Amino acid sequence: MDRSVVFSSEEEMERVLGINDRNLPYLEALLGCDLFVKGITLSCLSKDEHVTNRFLSLFSKLRSLAENQRYFSEAEIFMEYQSLKSDQSLEELLDPNQSDKPFITIHNRFAYPKSQRQESYIKSMMDNQIVFGIGPAGTGKTYLAIAYALSQLLGGKRNKLILTRPIVEAGESLGFLPGDLAQKINPYLRPLYDAMEAMLSLQNIRRLEENGSIEIAPLAYMRGRSLHNAMVILDEAQNTTKEQMKMFLTRLGENSNAIITGDVSQIDLPRHKDSGLVHAMHILHGIQGLDFITFDSRDVVRSRIVQHIVDAYSSDEGSER
Repeated sequence: MDRSVVFSSEEEMERVLGINDRNLPYLEALLGCDLFVKGITLSCLSKDEHVTNRFLSLFSKLRSLAENQRYFSEAEIFMEYQSLKSDQSLEELLDPNQSDKPFITIHNRFAYPKSQRQESYIKSMMDNQIVFGIGPAGTGKTYLAIAYALSQLLGGKRNKLILTRPIVEAGESLGFLPGDLAQKINPYLRPLYDAMEAMLSLQNIRRLEENGSIEIAPLAYMRGRSLHNAMVILDEAQNTTKEQMKMFLTRLGENSNAIITGDVSQIDLPRHKDSGLVHAMHILHGIQGLDFITFDSRDVVRSRIVQHIVDAYSSDEGSER
C-alpha cells in the first residue's frame, strides 16, 4: 500500500526531514518501512495499514509543529511517534476535534502528553495535592512535573516553586564544596534545570531565582519549614529515607502541592537504609488528594535505545530473582 505526503514547499520538507534528508534513515527505522523522496513528495511503501496510518499521522503532526520550529532532532521525532503508538484508526488519529487530552501551558509553549500514563500524570497533578511519579529514566516524569509547576507559578496560582532532592552522594554534608548553597547543590539539581531551560530562558530562570520565586534546597534543609502557596518538587525520591520522606510530606500547607519523582530501580542508599519512596508506595495508598502514577519502558520518550536498555535491565533483574 503506497501512501504519500506532499509538502507545501522545499523549506517545509527540509524542516521535517532535516538538511540533506538526514532524518530519513531514522524515520525508516522508526516506522518500519521504506521512504522515498521525489521532489516535495514523501512516500511510504508498506503492506501494513498500521504502519502507513502512523506514517501519515506522524507527518501530519511534524508538519504542524514545523510551522514554529526550525529542525527536528531524532529525540523530538521519537517523542511525537510515541504519542501515536496506539492502534487507532487514521480518522481518529487525525481528528482535530480530539481536544479532551490535558496539556500544560507555559507562556506561549505547550507540553502535551506523549503516552497514556503521561496523560494520567498531568490529570493527576491537576486533581491532587500530592502526586508520585515513579518509573525509569526517560519517561518524562520530571519534565512534566517541572512544566506543571512552572505553569502554576507563572500563571499566578502559586507564589513559589521549590526544587529539592536528597544529596546522597555528599552524605547531606555540603560544607566542603566551594561556593554558596545554590552553587554547592547545583550539580545535583542539574536535571531539574535542564527541564526548566527547555521551557524558559536562562535569564528568566535567574530572575525568578533572584526574586525568590524559584528556590533550590537539599532535602535536609527542609526540616522544620511550613510550605504555603508553593509548588514543591522532590526529585530522586528513591534516595530518601523513611524519616526524610515523612518529614517532607508533612511540610505541606493547604495551598501547597508536591510532586515526588523517582526510580525505585536506582536506589543509592546504604544497604541498611530503607527507601522512603518504596515505603511510601506501601503505606500511602487510599489517601484522598494523594495519587501514584507508575511508568514503565513503554512510556520512555527520551529515545528508542533507552526503551531497549530499560527492558534489558528489567529482564536481567527478573532472571536473578
